[in-house]
Amino acid sequence: MPNIHHFNLSVYYEDTDASGIVYYANYLKFIERARTEMIYKLLDLNHQKLKKDHDAIFLVRLCNVKYLKPAKFEDKLTVHTEIIKKSAVRLNLLQKVKIREELLVSAEVELAVVNKNGEVGRLPANFLDRLK
Repeated sequence: MPNIHHFNLSVYYEDTDASGIVYYANYLKFIERARTEMIYKLLDLNHQKLKKDHDAIFLVRLCNVKYLKPAKFEDKLTVHTEIIKKSAVRLNLLQKVKIREELLVSAEVELAVVNKNGEVGRLPANFLDRLK
């Protein structure tokens, strides 16, 4: 069974448009936060240490988002993040934003690893074992 990481958040007024519905671009912020927390947890370090100590930076290379149902002001959401493919230079994720079991948004995200010069980088081999 896949290892799925969960990130809980609440919808604030600032996340919504005039009608009280989450503005579509804010889902990108929600899934970014969830990815960041997953990486921090699994690698036991933050992005600054990843860059400084390992010369590795994650960049979004591809993001395909499907908007199915809207979230609204004061909803409690969970972002489910699953690593579906990994290599030393890429990480492919499936991220789902839900209210309980109801799927609102689904995103396929590909992260590329680059070094501080913006060139293709590599994650240390032992990191791949921790990304599960």
